[in-house]
Amino acid sequence: MPIIAGFMVPHPPLIVHEVGKGEEEKISTTKRAYEEVAKQIAELEPETIIISSPHSIMYSDYFHISPGNKARGNFGNFRAAEVSFEETYDAELVNKICELSKQIDFPCGTLGEREKALDHGTMVPLYFIRQKYPQGKIVRLGLSGLPLADHYRLGMIIAQAVNDLNRKAVYVASGDLSHKLQSYGPYGFAKEGPEYDERIMNVCSRAAFKELFDFSEEFCDKAAECGHRSFVIMAGCFDGLDVEAKQLSHEDVTGVGYGICTFYPKGIDENRKFLEQYEKETEAKIQERNDNSDAYVRLARKAIEYYTVHRKRLPLSDDIDSELLKRKAGAFVSIHKFGRLRGCIGTIMATRENVAEEIVSNAISACSRDPRFEPIRESELKDLEINVDVLGEIEDIDSPAQLDVKRYGVIVSCGSRRGLLLPDLDGVDAIEEQIDIAREKGGIGKHEKYTLQRFEVVRHY
Repeated sequence: MPIIAGFMVPHPPLIVHEVGKGEEEKISTTKRAYEEVAKQIAELEPETIIISSPHSIMYSDYFHISPGNKARGNFGNFRAAEVSFEETYDAELVNKICELSKQIDFPCGTLGEREKALDHGTMVPLYFIRQKYPQGKIVRLGLSGLPLADHYRLGMIIAQAVNDLNRKAVYVASGDLSHKLQSYGPYGFAKEGPEYDERIMNVCSRAAFKELFDFSEEFCDKAAECGHRSFVIMAGCFDGLDVEAKQLSHEDVTGVGYGICTFYPKGIDENRKFLEQYEKETEAKIQERNDNSDAYVRLARKAIEYYTVHRKRLPLSDDIDSELLKRKAGAFVSIHKFGRLRGCIGTIMATRENVAEEIVSNAISACSRDPRFEPIRESELKDLEINVDVLGEIEDIDSPAQLDVKRYGVIVSCGSRRGLLLPDLDGVDAIEEQIDIAREKGGIGKHEKYTLQRFEVVRHY
């Protein structure tokens, strides 16, 4: 049995009467829509309510599902401890999701629980649901820092687990929209805030789930959205199905966007296998870029592929571009997957005989020794985008005024500690921000005395 319905809902604690104490009437449109969602769930009588919450346990490279048989929680953090929950987990469904994930080596399971208590991203939906429908077990899962495609794939795994167990289940995607809609809001205003709300409500009201992949990481970060990944998991639950969507409400009163939509599957639709379509299109774009890349990037890619497959250093061939053999320079190799950084290692100055050897060494380190990431797997090679930055001469400077975030990279030094940031990076728009990031990378305190250097790069694609 497929998941019988999905619901996109926000989670402002304010909407809980015992928390808002009357202030919830400021978002009465959202409250009425929430009550309608609870009514529909009660009419469906699901055996299990699956809830994804941005405030559950979250890891950068792993999806956590809450383990065990029961969980409790209350709104004590919001001065309403009298509003409490004791929920029973659907352990059989959780085990099935974990089993299916393990079969395809997908990073999802019940390991790493840090907090057993229910979070408010889970409890706000339950506050409304339990008033009308006290039955049914729950499954609670967190989001991750993995690409959107992996969130969608998790939804597909959940749907398969539900179907395999013939479980009657609904999916509740908990998540607020932008937090930067108004200057008086908790996070101020950014133009991307209203843009995000308009786009996400348009996409979800049409169940145009493929378009969820078009929201870039940079755009989502600037909009300070909360629930996008939650919505993508839910969308994956309906892959290959025709879906009837309806917008119940969209409200911006507090400077944070609250949107509520309902989704009901209506049958199989082979044209809505969106992950398959997205991956084919992405692979085609990457292949086109690879075909047009220059000698620097081609060498880095060969080094990464050779090391990932053979665990050996790529020997330089006789047909290598002579330009790479004639000069010495520091170089950074950056690897991205589906728009997200997957590895980046480089050298500030030349450490090898020539740029070619510099690139090969740093490419191997970027794909296997970046401490922020697991080593790249062979199955990922087709999805990688690679850049090579070759550094120019390093110059001492006296003032931040001599920097330009688009033109110059920066090196911040304090004694033996040193942090570097490349120029023209997505999301780094101010000199102060560029210096702060480099300083933090070098472990240099904000009030410590440091020196600045700048350099230019030639970026190869």
